[in-house]
Formats: sequence, C-alpha cells, structure tokens
Amino acid sequence: MILQLLPGVGVATVRLGMSAHEAVRAARHVGFAPSGPECDEAPGQVLCEHGESGAGFTLGFTKGLLTDIHVRRFRVEDADVEVVLDGLDVFRTPSDELLELLAERGHTVEPNDDGVDTLPDLLVVLSNESSDDHPVDEEGDPIHFDYVLVTSVDFRPPPAA
Repeated sequence: MILQLLPGVGVATVRLGMSAHEAVRAARHVGFAPSGPECDEAPGQVLCEHGESGAGFTLGFTKGLLTDIHVRRFRVEDADVEVVLDGLDVFRTPSDELLELLAERGHTVEPNDDGVDTLPDLLVVLSNESSDDHPVDEEGDPIHFDYVLVTSVDFRPPPAA
C-alpha cells in the first residue's frame, strides 16, 4: 500500500476539509479503521489503525472539519506500507538523508535539534522522537522519521511588520 502525502490536500484519499464521517470513511477505504467507537459529528480527534502494519492515523478536527492528519510509522518493519512525499519514502529513508533530498528538490526545510523538523511551505511536520520501538543508530537515536503531520493550519509565524 502506498500512502501519498499531498501537502495542503491530505493523505491518500483522506482530504483536509472533510467532515468526520467522510474522513473516517476515506480512512477505512485505505485500510485504517477507527480504534475506538464511531465518531460523533464534531470530534476533536479520531484515531485510526492499520491492523496488519501497526501504522496509524490521528485525524484532527476543528469545528467539525478535518484540519490535521497525523500519520504514525508502521510497527512491523517489513510492512507493505509506504508513505511517500515528493516521491520519497518518508519512513524508510534515513531522516537526515530525507531532509537533504527534500531541500535539493527546492523545499524549505527547518531542522530542529529536538527531532521535530518542518517543511513550512508545505505545511508538513516530520518527527523522529517517539517512544515507539523503531530502529536506532549506535547512539540510540532514531534512524527514520516515525511521524508526519499534514495540516491545513499555517504554523509559520506572521511576517514582521
């Protein structure tokens, strides 16, 4: 399964701006089922899981509309799940290399020493600091990103006056 990250649009068939019911239906379409009870009309968040891989979506809503899609990395290392941004596998490309490749493709990259890196022009946030048991290097630092956020909310500070 390939999940295409579409900045400003959504992830795969899950689209920013959808109602809760539409977003859950779209998540189910790509194999992610709600991990709790069915959502109400205006939830804050809905958690969806992909049972075979351990990957997950957290769908974030504001005033009943989808504004954030958080994609959590799969827990099964050989899972048939690929999360792609600009043709690059977000969760299998080493994080340093991924940021370098995205910058080479003209994307603004704002690295952060805390493991939360942003692509502000795309309204995408990448993180590799979860507590999940993912591959680490010799120093114990995560090798890959394990979380990505696609949002419709501009998190950049306003320009100075």
